Amino acid sequence: MALLTPLFAFLYHLPQVYKWLLKPYYVASLFMSVAFLAVRKTPGICDHLASQREDGNSCDFDWREVEILMFLSAIVMMKNRRAITVEQHVGNIFLFSKVANVILFFRLDIRMGLLYLTLCIVFLMTCKPPLYMGPEYIKYFSDKTIDDELNKDSRVTWIVEFFANWSPECQSFASVYADLSLKYNCSGLKFGKVDIGRYGEVSKRYKVSTSPLSKQLPSLVLFQGGKEVMRRPQVDKKGRAVSWSFTEENIIREFNLNELYQKSKKLNRNKAEKLSPSQFPPVPEEEEPEQPGADAESKKDK
Repeated sequence: MALLTPLFAFLYHLPQVYKWLLKPYYVASLFMSVAFLAVRKTPGICDHLASQREDGNSCDFDWREVEILMFLSAIVMMKNRRAITVEQHVGNIFLFSKVANVILFFRLDIRMGLLYLTLCIVFLMTCKPPLYMGPEYIKYFSDKTIDDELNKDSRVTWIVEFFANWSPECQSFASVYADLSLKYNCSGLKFGKVDIGRYGEVSKRYKVSTSPLSKQLPSLVLFQGGKEVMRRPQVDKKGRAVSWSFTEENIIREFNLNELYQKSKKLNRNKAEKLSPSQFPPVPEEEEPEQPGADAESKKDK
């Protein structure tokens, strides 16, 4: 059952996976992930490779290569247990496949290992994962606008994501955060984002580290009246983030989004009642213009 659940989930999202795989970033990642498999199994190329198999068949995996691939599968399965989106599942597979390819190529031939490692470095520096471009109700802050917006209206509650475009975790979380903004955004509860990879001063001001070792990206912070009320993940005394899963269910529960949304709707109704027509002074009625000849008739009567 433990194996069938992720399999059914993968088949359910298969059309979406195909759509992502057709993007240049994922196409290149796919080819790089299966590079060693292609080299080892392609006739005419594998015939000239070294092998430790007893039968001398250089077009099949030896016992050490099988061991490395099995270890890779175990790591991917463990890593994907904490993945919350299909993008993260696919990203973990590509990442650890490339790591395994580096080890396998170096073991096969140091020249091939150096060539593949160079390609990985070039790919990492030149190709970036596609950003989320779907619908959302999110306001993007800069270092000059974030303080003004948070303190503009004390009745508005803000949930702000501190992110960096280079972080795979932030890229995977983008669709989840966008869905939450579509469900819960209103005039009293708003969602914002600020790129602290671009605005370093904001990172220092709100004490969110951009170091990959701190594991603080992404960080969600709840502001009420311009002041921080809570944040996830929490940070310990050593400046390290306490492990926390950025699933939609966890965010709704930890930040009490349902309760905040209901309070915000009441605030909206109170504003509407204050601005209702009954609250405005009555408009004086205009006098009807006198009919022509009315003065003449009155004079005749006199």
